[in-house]
Amino acid sequence: MKYKKHVFICTNQKEGGKRCCGEEKGMVLVNAFKEAIKTRGLQMEMRAQKTGCLDACNFGPALVVYPEGTYYGHVQPEDVQEIVEQHLLQNQPVTRLVLPY
Repeated sequence: MKYKKHVFICTNQKEGGKRCCGEEKGMVLVNAFKEAIKTRGLQMEMRAQKTGCLDACNFGPALVVYPEGTYYGHVQPEDVQEIVEQHLLQNQPVTRLVLPY
């Protein structure tokens, strides 16, 4: 595996006003995770990127961290630093945001 941690952030867009992560800060979160990883010099070990629907629309904005497969919901830009520090660096999921999948 190339990366120790891989963060996929939903940026899906739905038609007709349906709730979706892309409308709820998807790309803001992608950029925040990328910046947090880059600032710490971790871009060779960790990656954040946009993805399509994670089928967690009711919990959006949503993301998943691999290799664990930990799903997060209701993630806001102010949660990014906590997820990076606690989960990506210390392998401790941020339990208040973890989805029960």
